[in-house]
Amino acid sequence: MKPQQAHILEVTLRTQLSAAVGAVALTAGALLGAPAAGAQATDYPTNSFRVEVGNTWTDGKLTWYNRSVLVEGTHKSVSSAGKAYCRLTWGRTYDASRALVGTRGSDPGDMACGTTRSFSFVVPADIVGGAQLVRICLDDGNYNDLLCAPYRRP
Repeated sequence: MKPQQAHILEVTLRTQLSAAVGAVALTAGALLGAPAAGAQATDYPTNSFRVEVGNTWTDGKLTWYNRSVLVEGTHKSVSSAGKAYCRLTWGRTYDASRALVGTRGSDPGDMACGTTRSFSFVVPADIVGGAQLVRICLDDGNYNDLLCAPYRRP
């Protein structure tokens, strides 16, 4: 084998070896950073909520994560006579001292006006240990709280 061919073969083998080592490292990193195969929402504490005002309500489930609370469910409005009769759901997270940590509500596109609509949103709680309390509010279509209820982390 000529010296030039040996050099080309050596460079080719090094390149292939580097690519193989890199692929193994990327795969291992992805596997180590991935959640456990059985990790689902059931691994996090949950509780249900319901807030009623007359014949309207918001009803659903809270899932408590380390730095947020997932709020998902349905809200009902019995009239479409104007925004005051429409319904939205709003959530506010608090720490153990009851200091407000985060606030978020259902998307305006999920507003219920004379109907029942589903919603899902995440309320931030970016503190060590996450939220200890969340207030769920049934709001009118103008974002006025009609009634709120507190729910503690299970």
